[in-house]
Amino acid sequence: MQCPGAEYLVSAERTPRKREWRPQIYRKCTDTTWLFLFFLFWTGLLFIMGYSMVAGATGRLLFGYDSFGNVCGKKNSPVEGAPLSGQDMTLKRHVFFMNSCNPEVKDVRLSSTILCVSSCPEEQLDTLEEVQLFADKNGSLLCVYSLNSINYTQNPNADSLCPRLPVPPSKSFPLFNRCVPQTPECYSLFASVLINDVDTLHQILSGIMSGRDTILGLCILALALSLAMMFTFWFITTLLVHIFIALIISGLLFVCGVLWWLYYDYTHDLSIELDTERENMKCLLGFALVSTVITAVLLSLIFVFRKKIKLTVELFQVINKAINNSPFLLFQPLWTFAILIFFWVLWVAVLLSLGTAGAAQVIEGGQVEYKPILGIRYMWWYHLIGLIWTSEFILACQQMTVAGALVTCYFNRNKNDPPDRPILWSLSILFCYHQGTAIKGSFLITVARIPRTILKYIYNTLKDKHNAWSTYMFRCCFCCFWCLDKCLCHLNQNAYAATAINGTDFCTSAKDALKLLSKNSSHFTSVNCFGDFIIFLGKVLVMCLTVFGGLMAFNYNRALQVWAVPLLLVAFFAYFVAHSFLSVFETVLDALFLCFAVDLETNDGSSEKPYFMDQEFLSFVKRINKLKDTRAQGEENSLRNEEGTELQPVV
Repeated sequence: MQCPGAEYLVSAERTPRKREWRPQIYRKCTDTTWLFLFFLFWTGLLFIMGYSMVAGATGRLLFGYDSFGNVCGKKNSPVEGAPLSGQDMTLKRHVFFMNSCNPEVKDVRLSSTILCVSSCPEEQLDTLEEVQLFADKNGSLLCVYSLNSINYTQNPNADSLCPRLPVPPSKSFPLFNRCVPQTPECYSLFASVLINDVDTLHQILSGIMSGRDTILGLCILALALSLAMMFTFWFITTLLVHIFIALIISGLLFVCGVLWWLYYDYTHDLSIELDTERENMKCLLGFALVSTVITAVLLSLIFVFRKKIKLTVELFQVINKAINNSPFLLFQPLWTFAILIFFWVLWVAVLLSLGTAGAAQVIEGGQVEYKPILGIRYMWWYHLIGLIWTSEFILACQQMTVAGALVTCYFNRNKNDPPDRPILWSLSILFCYHQGTAIKGSFLITVARIPRTILKYIYNTLKDKHNAWSTYMFRCCFCCFWCLDKCLCHLNQNAYAATAINGTDFCTSAKDALKLLSKNSSHFTSVNCFGDFIIFLGKVLVMCLTVFGGLMAFNYNRALQVWAVPLLLVAFFAYFVAHSFLSVFETVLDALFLCFAVDLETNDGSSEKPYFMDQEFLSFVKRINKLKDTRAQGEENSLRNEEGTELQPVV
């Protein structure tokens, strides 16, 4: 992108000889080299997208294909050496797996003959006569093309050329026209055929399929709770905080108690005979132990921070006043989430297209198999880096947009006349000047996360060869990279806010923000930390209520399937949705702290240099300093009394 100008001057003042904090005064294009590198990287991604469309046989992905090289719903060209290829499948648009409920395991993979059919059998077919009747009535042949429907019951090889009985009822999936079995067990095995994982995926998809309605309801519940929590923080009061903390404590103890009660009920249930029930019991024990540890840690932190509730309420009132200047900030996560969903769908589509890129080879039985082209695996890794880097860049743009809107409103002298459309102004500043800074910050997160991905891949590949020592080392590495990731996320957020204020590049902004925050950390760091902690508790409350609903719902179907994975999926989705909505308050809180530090650095409150902060924020800061001075004076007097005490003789 062409830079609009080397400098952006709000006033006639030129760049000083010595750089200093000058909010909203100096603006230039930052980290342009990284913008160019990101452009080159995305050129490579576009090449992979184009290659996947040309060589990836998108038609085979979208419309499906049979085991003989024919794409369903199209007229096909013959493949040399495959006599059943090259057929006209214009009227046969549905993909049918002959043995979706009884797959054969071959080389640790599930194999099943695939056919193109006119319609899916919506009722169970128990005999070959019923299969023949279905073919005559609907014109949909469920046996291999070389076998005529009139010979279904007469051919001695019909058992190998026709689907295994009984044929489960199935319906066509709207997007990809696959005949999807309707029973949970068959559905999980059917998905396993597509993704080539026998054991783990079988359990996961079986549990998800059996409780799909419950999972959907719990996801809607998590969304509603997240919206309610966001508006709770928007209209927060002291009483509301006490009620909120009471709900958190009650929720943690209640969920923890329910988990232990369910585990006790399972262990004393003499009727438990199925493996799924035993797996549920083991998962309950793990959930109970983890929840107990988390509950103990959170209750300890709540006890430590209990005296800062009143100041935290005042801080949130200041935050809400800043958000009221641009209330559309609360809808920023929705836009970001929509963009991420679009990018993830595109990424998955390209990944699946790469997976279908291959040359046709004829195997035994005249069937056709597509072998991957050399170099595809390297494209997968490049594509994975693109997923992480681009996703982090989108999130970085959200953080810079929120921080920029807050900075525009904070450093405005006339508080009665707030700036018009601060979000659009912040977006324009971001795209005109600071895209390179967001790209550089997101690249640092990517560099920290790629080793975790590689370690996880190695760990899963060699999981059968692990000993206790190697497992411990892998977990230590995971923990170290996780800590590094969290530190970089906090560093990036402060750097983005500093860039929005001063218009400097990423490294300079990160260094200046770190110095300034360290210098002014004594003012209300503890209140700031407790504010972040309250926001985190809001996410935990949403997750606790959702998990509790899941426990009650899944417990009614103990023997149906293992529901540990669906419950984890629901918990992850609940926390992710809550984080998406409440992250605005975190970004505003951290950016507000940095703006306050810059305000103290550049102004002294005199008539020549008045503070940018309004009277409410200024009185809040004065109360914090007064409490701090009172506490420090009390500690000093206590220390003097202890030092001045002399032993007097007893009379």
